[in-house]
Amino acid sequence: MKVQKWNDNWLFWKNLNSFALDPSVPAHAVQVDLPHDAMLLETPYADSRNKGNTGYRDGGVYSYQKTLHIAPEDTGRTFYLKLEGVYMNALVYVNGALAAQQPYGYTGFCVPLHDFLNAGCDNEIRVEARNSGMTNSRWYSGSGVYRDVYLLSAGEVYLRPDALQAETKDVSESCAHVQIRAQVHNRGLVRRRMRAALTVLDAEGNPAAQTELLLTAFPGETVQLREQLTIPQPKLWDDLEPNLYAVRCTLSTENGEVLDESETSFGIRTLTLDAQSGLRVNGRTVQLRGACLHHDNGLLGAATYEEAEYRRVKKLKEAGFNAIRMSHHPMSPAMLRACDHLGVYVMDEAFDMWTRCKGDCDYALSFADWWERDVTAMVEKDYNHPCVVLYSLGTEIPEIGTEPGVRVLRALSEKVKALDATRYTTVAINGVFTITDKMGQIVGGILRDMPEERRGMLGLDSNVNVFMTVLDNYMDQIVTDSAVADNLTLAAPAVDVVGYNYMTARYTVDRDEAPNRVIVGSETYPGEIGRNWETMKECPNVIGDFTWTGWDYIGEAGVGVPAYAPGEGGFDALFPCQLAYCGDIDLTGFLRPASYYREIVFGLRKAPYITVQDPAHYGQRLMKTNWIISDSVSSWTYPGMEGKPAVVEIYCGAPEVELVQDGVSLGRKPAGPQHNFTALFETEYRPGTLIAIAWDGECELGRMKLSTVGEATSVRVTEEADVRDFGSHLHFYEIELTDEN
Repeated sequence: MKVQKWNDNWLFWKNLNSFALDPSVPAHAVQVDLPHDAMLLETPYADSRNKGNTGYRDGGVYSYQKTLHIAPEDTGRTFYLKLEGVYMNALVYVNGALAAQQPYGYTGFCVPLHDFLNAGCDNEIRVEARNSGMTNSRWYSGSGVYRDVYLLSAGEVYLRPDALQAETKDVSESCAHVQIRAQVHNRGLVRRRMRAALTVLDAEGNPAAQTELLLTAFPGETVQLREQLTIPQPKLWDDLEPNLYAVRCTLSTENGEVLDESETSFGIRTLTLDAQSGLRVNGRTVQLRGACLHHDNGLLGAATYEEAEYRRVKKLKEAGFNAIRMSHHPMSPAMLRACDHLGVYVMDEAFDMWTRCKGDCDYALSFADWWERDVTAMVEKDYNHPCVVLYSLGTEIPEIGTEPGVRVLRALSEKVKALDATRYTTVAINGVFTITDKMGQIVGGILRDMPEERRGMLGLDSNVNVFMTVLDNYMDQIVTDSAVADNLTLAAPAVDVVGYNYMTARYTVDRDEAPNRVIVGSETYPGEIGRNWETMKECPNVIGDFTWTGWDYIGEAGVGVPAYAPGEGGFDALFPCQLAYCGDIDLTGFLRPASYYREIVFGLRKAPYITVQDPAHYGQRLMKTNWIISDSVSSWTYPGMEGKPAVVEIYCGAPEVELVQDGVSLGRKPAGPQHNFTALFETEYRPGTLIAIAWDGECELGRMKLSTVGEATSVRVTEEADVRDFGSHLHFYEIELTDEN
């Protein structure tokens, strides 16, 4: 179909009265371009019902309106409106008539317009996002039409949108066999005889394989096309060499008149999985160095721009990640394209909830009626993206430890397998949720022995994150309980890979007790990557680790904010705290200390990394959640702290690290995996220079220098030159204060 990006010049307004007598566009409507995040326009305030979940911002009911002119000669043509994401409870009206609805805010959908359009005049297209039911999300969701919108058009006979698929059947050095599938629909009143030309194009646009088919489509019929093409000397796709192909399907009459055309990119690659060799891509074992991500992009909110997604994926890969878990909903097409081009594996996730609500008005209210359609939409969206290797069917589902819950899991997994047998299914399980009915007997004794102050942090309405923080020192004991093992055994057969959220202690246990189970660390604490990665080396059945999180985000406010007084950070952070602040990379794209620590653990950085704990709080107890390593930053500039004690925190993969202050050695300390890749030095702060040197015996492996900076004398602004331009006119600038040096 002809595809036209339809983002420009929409009228937008917040609905003040859904039952208003006058349905016309109100006077307070403004013109906007999509994608558009209406929640970002809401003023955050302390008494928001969403609280820190959405950064103290409310949702609302929002409308978007645009006109579509249909010329008389276009009578009978086919028109679709494709919306890649509307949060949430979307209703689409054409000339006042309901044409489509979509409750789930992360499912893209196509709206057939042709039956509602009038030729020779303007037609009103109106999209409503009804996001006033709060609470409905555990993170910043955004509101409105926050992803791209397209207008699709064709004649009466056309290729069904998003139904052109390419599947790698087998691969050798000499050739690859790829099956191409498409769907041709005839909505006309007469039988049509046609030709379908299939062409595979390489990265330079040259034909790599082609064929032509004859077909007949009767009135109202959808015809399935299937043909296997052989591609000589294929260039394979993986994280090291992300080679892409394109496939084009051209539909024409027997005399050569083109009726419709569709094109999509794909990659040639094979996947295999077992507990001995782990995940293999094109025969090579791959360990997933993963980052969990929420979908907002800082100051852009939830608005999904191709440039921003490409930049985010690029920076994550440069920081050492080779995989992303989209949390906790299907990934945007824009980010999928970035992962394809840059070579990053994807665990795409379907849902945050099934039949039990996590918020008062969330998707669980629609799950029973909509899950099959939403799963189908996710798989069809992902099918041609070689980056996608895992479909996660849910995360921390409360009913996962019950037989009815496992029945839902089986249904989800079987649906995915019926749609796509080339990839693997998983589900992210938190061991705490598998034992809710046995919680009293498992943790009762622990709670009795716990100090009253800490035990008092657990209330009747405490969520799982608070529970894990309060019981941090006992979580290994809890998740290795036999009750957790029993319920994991119940759920595991329904999926190919079992996702473990914060259950590293089970890796070696289940390597021995469930030797055929393939595991992925679907969600882990940032500070435990040293432990996790070393344990994974002993467990070939554990295929990867996904930290929470790779990139900072709005919402879940305070979870990663270090504090020294109640209300400053953690789960009791108060307004105006709006950010989670637990990302390896901060909201704007700068690497935080945890990112360098992770690179060292992965073996991707030989030089040590210097950070410094805030000397203003020396000796005080740091109040932190499990998603915080420390309050350290890479700075040796603390005016007013001269002569005060300071703790220098050095990350290092070598056996020893030396700290040199102003040319004087403060000695060597052990580091490396046996010491969690960390060494602490106590000194006193004075302006000057710190140098950390990594040693293996008398062999220097790398060094880092950190100096005190002077007074800022100028501002330096530099545009990021490596961000691709996708036509959104979005640019990124690095703004620095610089001293005389």
